[in-house]
Amino acid sequence: MNKEFFTKNRKKVFNIIANNSLALFHSGYEIFKTADAVYPFVVNHNFYYLTGIRQANVIVVIVKSNQQYNEWLFIDENDPILAKWVGHKLSKEEASEISGIPVQKIRYQADFENLILNFLQLLRYSEHVIEKLYLDLEYRNLPLYNTFALDYVKKIKENYPALEIKNIYPDLIKLRMIKEPEEVELIKQSIATTKDAIYNVMRNRKNLQTECDAEGYFNFTITKQGKKNSFGNIMASGKNATVLHYEENNSNIQENSLLLMDVGCYTNGYSSDITRTFPVSGKFTPRQKEVYQVVLDVNKKAIAFAKTGVTWQEINEYAKELLAEGCIKLGLIKDKSEVSRYYYHSIGHSLGLDVHDPSIMSVGLKEGMVITIEPGLYIAEEGIGIRIEDNILILEKESQNLSEDIIKEVDDIEKFLAE
Repeated sequence: MNKEFFTKNRKKVFNIIANNSLALFHSGYEIFKTADAVYPFVVNHNFYYLTGIRQANVIVVIVKSNQQYNEWLFIDENDPILAKWVGHKLSKEEASEISGIPVQKIRYQADFENLILNFLQLLRYSEHVIEKLYLDLEYRNLPLYNTFALDYVKKIKENYPALEIKNIYPDLIKLRMIKEPEEVELIKQSIATTKDAIYNVMRNRKNLQTECDAEGYFNFTITKQGKKNSFGNIMASGKNATVLHYEENNSNIQENSLLLMDVGCYTNGYSSDITRTFPVSGKFTPRQKEVYQVVLDVNKKAIAFAKTGVTWQEINEYAKELLAEGCIKLGLIKDKSEVSRYYYHSIGHSLGLDVHDPSIMSVGLKEGMVITIEPGLYIAEEGIGIRIEDNILILEKESQNLSEDIIKEVDDIEKFLAE
């Protein structure tokens, strides 16, 4: 992703916030798992969306004063001793090249509080006094990830009680919901790698004794292509596939069972999320094929139904109605109201920097959104769990299946497995 993308995103924030205000965003802190070891750092994706920087403890400030744009970036200063243990931190020049923020606007963390407080103090006595402070207050993650935002609210309120604190998180979500072409391209690249990895599992079906084997073949492919998992693999065989977020991946694969693979990877932070289900034996049993075809038909119809203006609720109701009809034909239920025994999740979600990208579910689909469509049926008493998930780009008058190249027709799957 080039720096112009991140510069453009910061300008979008500038256009959202009120005049005579500033917005602060923090990349997040490292979280210790033991006395001297940390969990792998995951950057706050809203911060990344504005800067392209993935380093812990970095702050970006966007200022709108007298309708004029200003910005600063605050980074940790490099410690040559610490660098020998945990690696090099970004220099001002490197941070500028990634983010597009001029070097002269990049300072060290030690300067942060004094610079901001002095800035507020200076404007307090001018006609352009700062009236609002915007912070990223995503309430689901506040206790763990947004301690900076909470701490800063307390600190700023002590010094400037009249300053109005605003939550910019909902506005950021509206921006992130609509993908730029370069974001869609990265999602496509993630899908391409996921396709290769899924096919590697399928080609090695005769070597799959356990779900661990399937996970190994998948991870080998994405790692070889320089990618990482975008979430924990779901490699669920037989009855395990009726558990939506099954991640143990350690059971023996029984003869004639299906393997449900719900998997994805990241390309420069952008995720794929694909589910395919196939018979490890190489052939669907008649019953498996019957259930699979119901799910596949709903998958294709729901994709065609998803277009600009349609709401998530409408897609959910449409898919649920079709699955209920399918369950009646399969002899699983007698009344449509019973469908929740075999289908117990929503039809999809937004996709982007997060696998479950934040979205406003009540808003109708808009051009540029990328979503998943993933109907399924889960028949525990028969040891059958089938889900088929594709990644969909919403266009002006239709939808485009970004993952259509990953086979899902019964004949295509059986032909591939026979090769």
